[in-house]
Amino acid sequence: MLLLAACGLQPMYAGGGSGAVAQGLAAIDVSAIEGRAGWLVRNALVDRLGVANSSGASARYRLDIRLDDKLEGYALLSDDTIGRERRTLRARYQLVDLASGDIVLDATAGSDAGIDVVSSEYATISAEQTALENLARDVADRIVTNVALSLRRNGSDNP
Repeated sequence: MLLLAACGLQPMYAGGGSGAVAQGLAAIDVSAIEGRAGWLVRNALVDRLGVANSSGASARYRLDIRLDDKLEGYALLSDDTIGRERRTLRARYQLVDLASGDIVLDATAGSDAGIDVVSSEYATISAEQTALENLARDVADRIVTNVALSLRRNGSDNP
């Protein structure tokens, strides 16, 4: 235990729900995001951030996100049909301090998934939608982790 204390590791969510990072995350208003992917990412973010009031009445920050959702076919089979698809979801996001208008964080996050194209069109469409749902959760997790690190870093600069 003594070695861990000496290395500078600190718990991210020290203080639980009343800690600085948790309070900062709960004070983020997530802007609307276009499309089905946007709806999925926004809902995942609101769930993970612990936003009590989604109207933004007591928000300190605003999270603006632009998504790029691509579905590409590759792996051509001998009969010139696509045997595999790749779905990619990329997010460019900015955390804006509402009091000053300053951009606190400007970053990207992304994830991708491979999808087998099978003879059943229904099964392929279902796999594409499931991949999008999983990618939306993964991208939201990455965004929240990066925002939490940024808030922790900024909080330690301002005692």
